[in-house]
Amino acid sequence: MFAGCLSEGITALCSVKSSAASDPRWMAHPQPSDAATPVVSAFYDRFPFPGDPLQDGPPPGYNWRWCHRSVLAAVYGAIPPGLDQPRILDAGCGTGVSTDYLCHLNPGASVLGVDISEGALAVARERCQRSEASGQVTSLRQEQRSLLDLDGEGPFDYINSVGVLHHLDQPQTGLRALADLLAPNGLLHLFLYADAGRWEIHRTQRALNLLDAGTGPDGLRLGRQLLETLPEGNRLARHHRERWAVDCAADANFADMYLHPQETSYNLERLFAFIDTAGLQFAGFSNPEIWDPARLLQGELLERALALPQRQQWQLIEQLDPDISHFEFFLSAAPVMRSLWSDEAIGQARGICQPCLWGEPDPILGRNMEPIQLSGADRALLRAVADQPEAALGELAEPDQIRGLVDRQLLLLRG
Repeated sequence: MFAGCLSEGITALCSVKSSAASDPRWMAHPQPSDAATPVVSAFYDRFPFPGDPLQDGPPPGYNWRWCHRSVLAAVYGAIPPGLDQPRILDAGCGTGVSTDYLCHLNPGASVLGVDISEGALAVARERCQRSEASGQVTSLRQEQRSLLDLDGEGPFDYINSVGVLHHLDQPQTGLRALADLLAPNGLLHLFLYADAGRWEIHRTQRALNLLDAGTGPDGLRLGRQLLETLPEGNRLARHHRERWAVDCAADANFADMYLHPQETSYNLERLFAFIDTAGLQFAGFSNPEIWDPARLLQGELLERALALPQRQQWQLIEQLDPDISHFEFFLSAAPVMRSLWSDEAIGQARGICQPCLWGEPDPILGRNMEPIQLSGADRALLRAVADQPEAALGELAEPDQIRGLVDRQLLLLRG
């Protein structure tokens, strides 16, 4: 369930207002701004996505990419002042999985979730009502609107748009629309499909299209039948069983992967050209561990890889790992200037424990839900920070110990 959120499309397509006929903004723009909107909206009405089950109470676990404080620390090296109540846009909220986490992980924020599918948005509203998401934030709005038609909204300190732009007829228009909504120091988080890791998916999609399976219940039935009928050693069937079967257990998730009527994917070269169309700055991958050459190489090969410029290192990883199925990353309006901390400055800084830890301040799982090991001294420091949030860190520990926890994103610095 939650693992599915972290893998393939966390959100459905982007957006329109729930009572469109009564909204004057919608009446002023009766024609969709994107050619794919009516088809995609109807698709998600049939298959509200993602298909995560509804439940009472807060959502399970966490995702640090939906926690504004964690994102700021990851991108800037510290949490800038004055962002205690961020304005957040969930552009393409689908069935509200992302909106739910955005509310629970950002207490005091103002959150706007938009989606073009009335069916998906109905699920999103029920999800957030049952989790009492609105009680966590200053305001929560969930509206049926397109991200292309949000004039008068914003600016937003954080925009989350996961699994959305690649379903637009003109993704570059969507990116420019989001760029226009971004605050000068705001951050945009995107998730876009990658060519290489979707090779088998694309072939399956084309096969179903040739079979005229359609994008409705018949397509769902025929799609599942196809992957069950192909010989056991068939690459497409094997890839589905080994990689996607669990994520596609829900019908909506299967349909989103294999039946979607509008989809674009990228390689790194086209991705960065796409970013340039909106005049935005690349601010880092939100899964940086995937793009670390040490994940794949060692010895002389690793030394040669690390000697390459950063972007060429990423291109090398792209060539060596054909299982990379998506790009997830942050963008900013201006180049990011990452904070550099001297021993004196880090001693004077205040900190907070990483909000996305399981069992803080004695963590069991880290921000990516990985098991972590802490010394007794590190556990004591995290407890001290939690108990004395206004204390200068230098009063609690030596700079080297502080840096160790900051480097692991277990302790966040406040600028």
